[in-house]
Amino acid sequence: MSVVASSVLYDNHGRPLEYVRLAVTDRCNLRCFYCMPEEGIKYMPKQELLTYEEMERLVGLLAKLGVRKVRLTGGEPFVRRDLVPFMARLAALPGIDDLSLTTNGVLTAPYVPDLVTIGVKAVNLSLDTLDRARFARITRRDELPRVMDTFYALLTAGIQVKINAVVMDGQNIEDIVPLTELTRELPVDVRFIEEMPFNGGSHAATPATLPWNHRRIREHLEEHFGTLTPLVGPAGATAADYKIAGHLGRVGIIAAYSRTFCGTCNRIRLTAEGGLKTCLYDQGVLDIRALLRNGSSDAEIVMALTSAFQHRAANGFEAERQRPLHQLSFESMSTIGG
Repeated sequence: MSVVASSVLYDNHGRPLEYVRLAVTDRCNLRCFYCMPEEGIKYMPKQELLTYEEMERLVGLLAKLGVRKVRLTGGEPFVRRDLVPFMARLAALPGIDDLSLTTNGVLTAPYVPDLVTIGVKAVNLSLDTLDRARFARITRRDELPRVMDTFYALLTAGIQVKINAVVMDGQNIEDIVPLTELTRELPVDVRFIEEMPFNGGSHAATPATLPWNHRRIREHLEEHFGTLTPLVGPAGATAADYKIAGHLGRVGIIAAYSRTFCGTCNRIRLTAEGGLKTCLYDQGVLDIRALLRNGSSDAEIVMALTSAFQHRAANGFEAERQRPLHQLSFESMSTIGG
């Protein structure tokens, strides 16, 4: 049985699925407290991770179904060896016309010329503060200078940079204005993200009680920069983007915990060990690694994927309600692809 190509793949709610976030590792060289515990991290043995060949096969099948965009995530993608050759192979797959990357920037700067050669046009840089002491406190590592080297190397190379900053009460509120100031003279997007519960433990706040939700973030920005002008974003965008008068770049606000964008979500996630997540908040809906390693044909894998896509939660709240009681403490973000 051959795999039939489709121009657009839809879920059971009529949403197109065109974008896959692919975690290539669960390991990270930072220890951001909101993402992972400082100690006691149980990394997956190498043999439990998908191989590059397995990931390439899977992305090729997804491309035939209609997926067009691939974003590599982790953990930190560059802690896995031979990442650049793998990226080049993904970029060459028929149907994949947008290959991007999320990185913390610590190891990335030397590879920027390779990213240009491969055709990577956009990089999301995780950066919660421009203050070196706060960076060391949040990440538990003193690596801000190397991250900034990556930031400027990407800009110099002409790669679109989107800074992702998680807004955390009592931790980096004083960084909202300095980060936004980067957009005044630089062609950069700075996106502020609601804090989420994916730190490997429990989370006391609910969307209703989150101290810094998307509304308060916008109010704070407007107090300092005046009225934000809304911009029309691409279909499926998670960020509400805004223009500030006189600024070259843009700001965005991602209501990740309030989940205001679920109705247009066009993405799926693949964890480093081959778990399919059709929603960030679900517990994983398909063990793709087992299919890849038990001799399943391409057609059988496609059938399993499309079946999972037809049972997708309507939004993140429904996906969270469907989690078993013993999984209500969310996993670390480093294990599920950011």
